Amino acid sequence: MAVKVLIPTPLRQFTGKQASIECNANTVGEALGSLTGNFAELRKHLYTDDGKIRSFVNVYLNDEDIRFLDKENTRTKDGDTVSIVPSIAGGSRR
Repeated sequence: MAVKVLIPTPLRQFTGKQASIECNANTVGEALGSLTGNFAELRKHLYTDDGKIRSFVNVYLNDEDIRFLDKENTRTKDGDTVSIVPSIAGGSRR
């Protein structure tokens, strides 16, 4: 299945500035695996040392949060879009 993975701006430095990649994947986990397989430096920003998606990284399949689906085992179909959305914190205290 051809799936598009959208790369958020803060992580594009690890993908050669690419905004998205296309890969063949049957699950969201396979799509993320393809992404981190091609861009190994990105893995530590998406996954913990024990291989779980970091708590501050949200992943969506066609606007559906995979935490409420079948997580990384969520099935994909041709033309689906996987979006990676890292939580951003910070700012000034006034």
